[in-house]
Amino acid sequence: MREDSRVRFGVLGPMVVRRADGTEVRVGGPRLRALLAVLVVDAGRVVGVDRLGDALYGSEPPVGVANAIQSQVSRLRSLVDVEVERSPAGYRLVVDRGEVDALRFEELVARGRPGEALALWRGPALRDVGDAPFAAVAAARWEELRLRVVEDHDVASVGLLRELVAAHPTRERLVARLMRVLHREGRQAEALELFGRVRGVLAEGLGADPSPVLAAAHGEVVRGEVPRARHVLPAQLTSFVGREGELRLVGAALAASRLVTLTGPGGAGKTRLAVEVAGRDAGEVLFVDLAPLAVGGDVPRAVVAALGLREDGLREDGLRPERAPVERLVAALQDRPVLVVLDNCEHVVEDVAALAGRLLAACAGLRVLATSREALGVTGETVRPVPPLVSDGVGSAAVRLFADRAVAVNPSFRLDPVSAGVVVEICRVLEGLPLAIELAAARVRSLPVSEVAARLGDRFRLLSRGSRGAVPRHRTLHAVVEWSWGLLGDDERVLARRLTVFRGGATLSAAAAVCGVVGTDELLPSLADKSLVEVSGDRYRMSDTIRAFCAGRLAESGEEEVVRRAHAEHFAGLAAEAAPHLFGSGQLEWLGRLAAEHGDFVAAVRWAAGCDHGLALRLVADLGWPLWLRGLRSEGASLAAEVVRAVGPVPPVGFAEEHLLCVVNASSTGVGLPGAPSPRQPTPEGFTGPPTRPFLSVLWGMAHGVPRMDAPAAEVLRVRSSLLATDPWSRALGRLGSGMQHRYSGRVGVAWEEHTAALAGFRAVGERWGMSMALSQLAELARARGDLAGAVGFLDEALALSRQFGATEHTASLLCRRSEWARHAGDLDGAAADVERAAELARSQGVVETVAHAWLGMAEVARRRGDPVAARRWCAEALRVCPQGWFGPDEVRSLIHVTAGRVELECGDRGAAVRRWRLAAVSALGWGNQMVLARVVDAHAALAVVVGDGGRAALLAGAARGLRGEVAVVDPDVLEAAREAVGDRFDAVSARGAALGRDELVALLDAAS
Repeated sequence: MREDSRVRFGVLGPMVVRRADGTEVRVGGPRLRALLAVLVVDAGRVVGVDRLGDALYGSEPPVGVANAIQSQVSRLRSLVDVEVERSPAGYRLVVDRGEVDALRFEELVARGRPGEALALWRGPALRDVGDAPFAAVAAARWEELRLRVVEDHDVASVGLLRELVAAHPTRERLVARLMRVLHREGRQAEALELFGRVRGVLAEGLGADPSPVLAAAHGEVVRGEVPRARHVLPAQLTSFVGREGELRLVGAALAASRLVTLTGPGGAGKTRLAVEVAGRDAGEVLFVDLAPLAVGGDVPRAVVAALGLREDGLREDGLRPERAPVERLVAALQDRPVLVVLDNCEHVVEDVAALAGRLLAACAGLRVLATSREALGVTGETVRPVPPLVSDGVGSAAVRLFADRAVAVNPSFRLDPVSAGVVVEICRVLEGLPLAIELAAARVRSLPVSEVAARLGDRFRLLSRGSRGAVPRHRTLHAVVEWSWGLLGDDERVLARRLTVFRGGATLSAAAAVCGVVGTDELLPSLADKSLVEVSGDRYRMSDTIRAFCAGRLAESGEEEVVRRAHAEHFAGLAAEAAPHLFGSGQLEWLGRLAAEHGDFVAAVRWAAGCDHGLALRLVADLGWPLWLRGLRSEGASLAAEVVRAVGPVPPVGFAEEHLLCVVNASSTGVGLPGAPSPRQPTPEGFTGPPTRPFLSVLWGMAHGVPRMDAPAAEVLRVRSSLLATDPWSRALGRLGSGMQHRYSGRVGVAWEEHTAALAGFRAVGERWGMSMALSQLAELARARGDLAGAVGFLDEALALSRQFGATEHTASLLCRRSEWARHAGDLDGAAADVERAAELARSQGVVETVAHAWLGMAEVARRRGDPVAARRWCAEALRVCPQGWFGPDEVRSLIHVTAGRVELECGDRGAAVRRWRLAAVSALGWGNQMVLARVVDAHAALAVVVGDGGRAALLAGAARGLRGEVAVVDPDVLEAAREAVGDRFDAVSARGAALGRDELVALLDAAS
């Protein structure tokens, strides 16, 4: 009988009625007891007046029997304080059927818990009710069910078996059970004596020999066969899927430790795993389900009942009912090697811990396997968390479980190529939680699997139909989590609901700062102990399912706005604290710290974008640089665009620089925003600088290109002072930009000096991105000087530094550059491998500009291999994905046009080639990009060779060299053809070309076209 009922009724023995406080109600008089008994037998159902009359008065009812019955019912109501509902058809006792021991007995038998069922018996059923026909029928039915339970399950004591065999000496299965129990306990002589006595009864009374069942038991005793140890475990209705590794680990733990506790959140599969482990144990196994016990219930008494230790003390070992339950358990278990499974301990964990500690100390052969949402905390305990099922592919345990349960409810379900991906996603979203997966699979009975996946956004509503046979708290996903929530203290609930604002988990200090709950340093580990949060390193994380439940509680509390603001302000403070370290030797350490909080930064930005524009701008401005360094350039630009759209074109007062940085960052991927600066303006309009965030200087230079060297000195100084601060890192960045200016203008000697100084400056502060950029520029200059070994050394060091940030866009760009060198050296396979890897990295980061650069590299490889069709296809794809509007993407587009024109020329279409080159030239002239212009001139030199104009080819080759300040041209074959065409005049003609001014060069290109 349950501990939390209002009134409980016992009919398996003398009739007894107990109030909620445990006091007994004496029901005097045979008729009143008979009335109560007949109502109790059919608890919850209407009992007709005729049946009531038979029960109370037999075959001679009084005149006015209906009034007599009504009078008895009134007496019963006043005595027992129970509701007896009257209807036209009769009377109904309004009570949960589980509060009647006989009906509870039937339920436990049906659920495969025979030990608990037998423990409810206190003697012959309805023995003090009289001779009413209903009583005899009901008592006989329950007695027969009890006999079958004892015969079918090894759960009864020797004392009970002797009692039942004495009453039913010819039930041979019952006798066989008693013989095997006596044999197992080493009492073979008694078992053989019993067999002989029963054989005689059968022969004399029935003229029959022992049945095969009884003969088999006799043979086992005679041969001395060791009977299989009894396993009292609940029968399983479904197959066991997955957990093979856990089975081995828990089995090994039980072999090494006498107390093993399986922990994990509700629905993790702790009970099923415990049953499977116990089922493989070679010794005696007893199972105790503590789920029906109320919080604060009597744990020792519940274990006594589950193990079948009868309340009336009718045991062969002489135990008396007045002995305390713990003493009775010690007496029953101290001489037995037995494994006891204590299931569902979390709501009575302290009492379970006390009992387990006492029993383990007193019973040397006892082992305990417990399941709980938190550890028992007993000395010597081995804790084994039950992890989620692996759900990383079609063959994973989670997917196999889903498929198994789906087929059970819908035999037409198949895990085919279409459904497999959907099921993998369902299992991933449900985080491998077995109960959730089983509930989702059950919906396949009425919904297509794709619809199940689509509805997972409201998982508690979708997964609201579980097995009616399961305990209530395991019937729905909501009930599973709600049970855990109900076990928390008030402060734990406050902390749990506030923790839901964290997206990527929280450190102890972050949780304390954001949640504002006194004692967080103790409460948060307590939530972890209770399986409400998971611990990984120094972080505490909620599963999505628990977070969804607790977030609902946060919304109900009215605290959400305050907590989300505290969350956003905390992470804004962290980003600001990190900012100076990201430009020095602490760069990698702080990038790692920020990366761990990535999900929370994004959540903070999106909340602030709707609620506090200044805070949102500050967050995105401080996050732009670390996101760029980590290769998340597109995500940073996307967040910046979200904030700018929310804020509008006019920033809040005091946030002009942050707003400008967000606008420029957003436009880095081609996003058009109102108020975005023109790509060609040298400095931000109205911005006097220098910026407090050096990332703005980096972004502006990448967006707007290198300032021209032919600008007035005063203008160059104004630009530099407005865009560059005076700190050491910014000074090094200034030297890097100056080196690029000189290199783009063909002044390679000065460029070398500037890049060398920039490298030294970045090394001095320990900043890796700047070092990598300076090294990559020095590599280009070394190659131009003809020092290929030096160039490779610089580039390899740049790549090594870049890779420290991870798979970034900068690494991809360096690989594209190395690929170009490999092509010129004739290593086409190496060139192809580099651009393929570059494209892979760039795609993973969403940097389409670098993807386009990689496809350009593939086009050049195809062209060099003599495959113009493939080269043309790669050029088209590169142009399709390449953005425009920034200096960098426009440079890539121009280079694609140069290569596409060369392909057209090699295919014989000179007009198409010239049109391509004209597009490249216009862009190069507009940006003042002399490197790209040199490539266009090289291409025209190749055209001059094709048409047989060697003099023009030599002139153009010299012009290209003058533009770049380099000796080599793109195509050595063109240079050689020009030398052959003009002979000794080549140097003079080439020198004249190198001295051409811009206007003369443009005119020469027009003439060549």
